Amino acid sequence: MKPPTLSPLAYRRLCLVAVVALAAIVVTGGAVRLTGSGLGCSTWPQCEPGSYTSAIAFRPLVEFGNRMVTIAVGVITAAVAGGSLLLRPRRRDLVWLAWGLVLGYVAQAVLGGLTVLYKLSPLLVMGHFLVSMLLLWDAIVLHRRAGQRAGTRPRSVVGPELRWLARLLVGTAGVVLVMGTFVSGTGPHSGDLGTHRLGLISLRDISQLHADFVLFLTGLTVATLVALQVAKSPAVPLRWARILLVVIVVQGAVGFAQYFLHLPSGLVGLHVAGATVFWVVTLYFSLDLSAREPVTAAEPVVDVPSRAALPV
Repeated sequence: MKPPTLSPLAYRRLCLVAVVALAAIVVTGGAVRLTGSGLGCSTWPQCEPGSYTSAIAFRPLVEFGNRMVTIAVGVITAAVAGGSLLLRPRRRDLVWLAWGLVLGYVAQAVLGGLTVLYKLSPLLVMGHFLVSMLLLWDAIVLHRRAGQRAGTRPRSVVGPELRWLARLLVGTAGVVLVMGTFVSGTGPHSGDLGTHRLGLISLRDISQLHADFVLFLTGLTVATLVALQVAKSPAVPLRWARILLVVIVVQGAVGFAQYFLHLPSGLVGLHVAGATVFWVVTLYFSLDLSAREPVTAAEPVVDVPSRAALPV
């Protein structure tokens, strides 16, 4: 019996499903925290001692629902990893990236369990979010590489100065995300009323520091966009840069609004979703600064091992 196989284009679509799922679970996880449902299930991996299901009450159901979403993401991640082995021709770079998602998912599951067992420690909650951002990075690189021929070298579509500017932009974006977790860890939305918060710095001061990095990132993005236009860069990275600037401006407006309105949970949830969109757009922008020969349905690719691509 002939073993099942998967075409390159079908596998790329599966990778896109993984990107969407990993982005969505960040939003559902934020909903758990913002509704005070972080300890809706008091233990892990069971929801309550002796039961894997929750009580019929709002907060337990919210936490239990997020766990069900986590299981669904696990199934998708397993499908992506299994699909990398069924892909014909098999590609070592995609296998490494796909199974990296599996390892990251397992790490997230363990970290999520520790977060519950240690009563929503702010540092663990912050780490939980940042690991989600790393998983998104892996999935997006996988999605992009799955649409490109194996063994082809990346070809920069912009000059070296612009690539360094883009690296600075992506690095600053990462710092903004980390600073955002410190704001969340200091703010009132702990996920449960009895959970302590970070006391390293006042909420006002950490919010100001976060805003300073956002303003610096906004200036970098404007400079990058202008440089791309002056250099007559290809349309794709130019389009991503425009989208990124819009996302940053909207995200900044939501951030200022939530601070001056004393952090209403609805706006904070919108800010979490916006941060996820911001990170996704940043990564796709950085990846599209280089190009490889695309995979087509008509012509099979040659199985030549190659290194996994980095965003910039």
